[in-house]
Amino acid sequence: MTNPALRAMRMITLVLLLPPAQQVASQIPYNPATVGQIAEAERHIPAHGTLRNGGPPTRGFDMKYARCEWDLDPAVHYISGSITSWFTATAELDQVVFDLSDALEVDQVMMHGNALTFTHGPGTQLVIDLPATLPAGQLDSLTVTYQGAPPNSGFGSFVTDTHSGTPVLWTLSEPYGAKDWWPCKDDLNDKIDSLDCLVTVPIGNRAAGNGLLVGADTTGDQVTWHWRSRYPIAHYLVATAVTNYLVDEQYAQLTDGDLLMLTYAYPESFSNAVSAATAVLPVITLFDSLFGAYPFANEKYGHAQFSWGGGMEHQTMSFMGSFHPEIMAHELAHQWFGDKVTCGSWAELWLNEGFATYLSGLSYEHLAPFYWPIWKRNLVNQITGQPGGSVFVTDTLDNNRLFDSRLTYNKAAMVVHMLRWICGDSAFYAGLRNYLDDPELAYGSVTTADLQSHLEAASGLDLTGFLADWYTGEGYPSYTTVWSQDDAGTVTVTLSQATSHPSVDFFELPVPLLFLGEGQDSTVVLNNTTNNQVFNFHLPFAVDSVAFDPEIWLISRQNIVTRVGTSESGQGALLLRPNPATDRIAWHVPAGFIPRTFRVWDAHGRLLAVGGDVRSGHLNIARLAPGAYTLELRGGTDSLRARFVKE
Repeated sequence: MTNPALRAMRMITLVLLLPPAQQVASQIPYNPATVGQIAEAERHIPAHGTLRNGGPPTRGFDMKYARCEWDLDPAVHYISGSITSWFTATAELDQVVFDLSDALEVDQVMMHGNALTFTHGPGTQLVIDLPATLPAGQLDSLTVTYQGAPPNSGFGSFVTDTHSGTPVLWTLSEPYGAKDWWPCKDDLNDKIDSLDCLVTVPIGNRAAGNGLLVGADTTGDQVTWHWRSRYPIAHYLVATAVTNYLVDEQYAQLTDGDLLMLTYAYPESFSNAVSAATAVLPVITLFDSLFGAYPFANEKYGHAQFSWGGGMEHQTMSFMGSFHPEIMAHELAHQWFGDKVTCGSWAELWLNEGFATYLSGLSYEHLAPFYWPIWKRNLVNQITGQPGGSVFVTDTLDNNRLFDSRLTYNKAAMVVHMLRWICGDSAFYAGLRNYLDDPELAYGSVTTADLQSHLEAASGLDLTGFLADWYTGEGYPSYTTVWSQDDAGTVTVTLSQATSHPSVDFFELPVPLLFLGEGQDSTVVLNNTTNNQVFNFHLPFAVDSVAFDPEIWLISRQNIVTRVGTSESGQGALLLRPNPATDRIAWHVPAGFIPRTFRVWDAHGRLLAVGGDVRSGHLNIARLAPGAYTLELRGGTDSLRARFVKE
């Protein structure tokens, strides 16, 4: 989802017929703040949320089908309806437990025409007593009839508002808000296999929903919109929105045929919304080609406008507050990563948000390549703006941590990018397609271990160490690359690394370096497995410069590339010994350089010390906290820099 601040973003109207790919760059505006806005807008966790852990369906039953019947008026903050739930007992079952806010009133619970006893609240549990014990394996059903004014929690799981003076209503349940407005089983590991939603509203309104629209029946001054989905769906992805929508219908080209794409938009926004939606058509085609068939091809993909700044990936019908291309690509990507396969625990939300963020970046790589390196550099800069923080969510009841743009979105996306780097494109995409299509995982709940096993099978790599560093570990590396080339063309590279957080003492990664000279260039990938590692190789041209990670594959910051002079070049570098050090660090400077002052920065670029006494040839670092630092020596108009680590 995305940030309400995007309402003010200037939207660019796109032509209905897309130009060739090389021209699309001018049609897709890049805004480096977009990812942060996506994350900010998804922070709508209700205060009373509870953590659900991964695993098989809980509470002794497995949800099979739900028939949701709701009476809604967008001008009135109220809901009444009935939910018929079909379920299979997974153990002997005497009670059925659903989740429903105690702000709503349960009128009755019926089973086979008989009223059941139940307990509702205080709190959010609806405990229903069954008339007889259900044996394991038995399929049965019950109906809960209820009504009330849903509570306002988070950013609003059930909201009534207006647009241009016209009432509008929408729902938005991720992660814990579904129980604010309907009795559900709040369990990420128990998707509903099949769903019908019948939404009765005043004439003049349309109700958006999941799946396919199968009918609209009018009775008096009311119309019932019937949406049907025959794909498994997580409880928090069930949604509806009601107002005087206008509807646009287009078709996306997929590998296996055309896909219906609907856009429900406010009349005053309709033209711009349709233009923006048209630009999504090649993105649907792209994701379908990269990650396998669109997961809900028998139904549709759609957008429903709501009065919010961002978007929410409701299955087959993303709710859009902003028709910004990157936001639209992000919510579309969730149909594969988040909807087809859904994180089995909110602690592993990166499996949804990291991949959706990365896929929005891929839309730049393939359709607007000018913005691709800018997008990656912006993410890396934001990630490394602080020294710590893991992709793994340590506190799923802290909404700021759960939807942290730096970690759950940006860092997670770049971790996906680095997985692509170390696996290689072929294995990366093959592994992801296998992960999405695994019959044990598809349309179900997944874990990071599931992802790992498929990428390992495709690549032949052991990713345990990588995930320990980048998923549960914190921080990032800063590299110092010292290189030289002799007269025979042999290049010697010493690669050193300092880490920003003590949870990881060394990041083992393949490091790309681009060597340039004499009108030629060569990219060399160094398998960096130890600190201060030395590499030797031959290049058939005289190198005059080296670029570190030129295509931005790695999460790193404050990298230094320096050349050690040879007798021919007369060039040199600042060398520090010992490094790492505990109390003192000494320097060696090239001939002819006379240091006069020094400066020291920490890993975040904060200036810590300035001094003029450099006659001793060393620096007392005893008072520095353990970590990575940069020392600069100045001599007249010249300066030299090198990184050191205080242990």
